[in-house]
Amino acid sequence: MGQHKTAIQTSLFSIISNLSLVLIKGLAGILGNSFALIADAIESTSDVFSSLLVWAGLKYSQKPPDENHPYGHGKIEPLVTFLVVVFLVVSAVFIAFKAIQNIMTPQVLPSSWTLWILGGIIIWKEISFQYVNKKSKETGSTALKADAWHHRSDAITSVVTFIGIGVSHLLGEGYENLEDWAALFASAFIMYNSYLIFRPALGEIMDEHQYDDQIEKIRLASKEVQGVLDTEKCFIRKSGMTYYVDLHIIVDSTISVKEGHDIAHELKAHLLTNFSNIGNVLIHVEPD
Repeated sequence: MGQHKTAIQTSLFSIISNLSLVLIKGLAGILGNSFALIADAIESTSDVFSSLLVWAGLKYSQKPPDENHPYGHGKIEPLVTFLVVVFLVVSAVFIAFKAIQNIMTPQVLPSSWTLWILGGIIIWKEISFQYVNKKSKETGSTALKADAWHHRSDAITSVVTFIGIGVSHLLGEGYENLEDWAALFASAFIMYNSYLIFRPALGEIMDEHQYDDQIEKIRLASKEVQGVLDTEKCFIRKSGMTYYVDLHIIVDSTISVKEGHDIAHELKAHLLTNFSNIGNVLIHVEPD
């Protein structure tokens, strides 16, 4: 429950941060005659909606398991991540389209003061990325990780825009469309980043094997329980911020079925106590 609360609070931080940046970038882009800043504002608008999706998904994933969803509702997180990726791709395509249009037509050099705005945005977005990414690791939330990379992609596109506007001012007349080339490059980066966000979410949906560290910890913790001689198979599936474990343990072949059953129950209680992110453990008993 604490992990869900942390994740939801972090997603609210992202919503407020992105909404503020939409206003700052949009006004600065219009007043400073910078399409790259306007493009940044468009991307931040998509970030607001995607952060709202993340927030809604995290709220829904809190619902406890029921008859139709025995593993809970955590799979909504990677599904929300897919929608976030769609927002990213659409914004990248739109930015690229407008940048190409601007490259093909005469442009006016952006105001130099927009560089100060961009500098502040870059610093803030990197701070936001570090904060949200830290919380995504603490909670194990795929959707929160996608939200964190929204902040990082925004920071990098702003860096590219900063370079484009800065160089165009240094070189002067004839280089006014450098910022549009910067916006075009930024759209390509957003597309690439979309894939990096999409891939782990797909792995979660497909129950892909990607939890070796967690499995090793479970194996070591299992041997702490008296009667468990060793562990054999161990499979983990992830649902939102919760892990579900299938574990085969090896016990003395001369003990009774009841004794093996009691060891399994003791082990399950031990793992649930020591791993707060495990929702359930299914244990199969094997004789040595």
